[in-house]
Amino acid sequence: MEQIKSGYFSEKNDLWPGQFFSLEVEKVLHNEKSDYQDILVVQTKHHGKALILDGIIQCTERDEFAYQEMISFLPLCAHKKPTKVLIVGGGDGGVAREVSKHPKVEEIVQVEIDQKVIDVSKKYIPSMAVGFASPKLTLNVCDGFEYMRNHKEEFDVIITDSSDPIGPAVNLFTESYFALLKEALRPNGIICSQASSFWLDLEHVKETMRNCKQHFDTVKFAIANVPSYPTGQIGFIVGALGESVSLTTPLYKFTDNDIERLKLRYYNSEIHRAAFVLPNFARNVLRN
Repeated sequence: MEQIKSGYFSEKNDLWPGQFFSLEVEKVLHNEKSDYQDILVVQTKHHGKALILDGIIQCTERDEFAYQEMISFLPLCAHKKPTKVLIVGGGDGGVAREVSKHPKVEEIVQVEIDQKVIDVSKKYIPSMAVGFASPKLTLNVCDGFEYMRNHKEEFDVIITDSSDPIGPAVNLFTESYFALLKEALRPNGIICSQASSFWLDLEHVKETMRNCKQHFDTVKFAIANVPSYPTGQIGFIVGALGESVSLTTPLYKFTDNDIERLKLRYYNSEIHRAAFVLPNFARNVLRN
């Protein structure tokens, strides 16, 4: 494990040249190579357990809720009736955990290609993997591309919880992938995809948005603060079929009682609106 030295795991990658984030490690809990990727779970000193795939931090127990809640509720709360939801990826179970909380969601289908990630998550990060126990969920271990090719116009919302755009995940940011998402949606459907950070590669974000706009009438970029991700921030591309859809204003609003009962620690209606407010330099590039 070359990335663990002197008691620290360091997330070095060409996607963020000249910088890296480090976590102090108390113990390596799991380390293996699946058919698709390297899987590492470590117990950290300050961030709880961390799931790391191919050397990149996917989540830590300290701040995972910020990502999971935002990628789930931004599209769900912008849709009038998100009855049936598809999750592509999300092998740690966190997105399924959050999606299952929405009262209008009746059925969740999840497609994850790597059974090993699911198994490891169930063993070491059960607070996230609890999502797999939802009675609303049907889990399929298969290729998400193939699944969507065989399931047209079935879903109200599709959430793509992918890793960063390297290796096989590169295909999840292409024009052809957004075409596939569109075909799997019902009329007025909404998608939300992990879209990296504009601090890292603003042109890549712009290109991904351009790819999305080839197939979706309304496309917006939103952000969330996740300290253990590169730059401390992550972005989401949210797209809707229909020009009149206002993605920035939630149609479904959680009450204070809902927030307490569902244990929402990050998302609320004010955060929803604010997530789409971008700094000038990014807004000027992404609106063109």
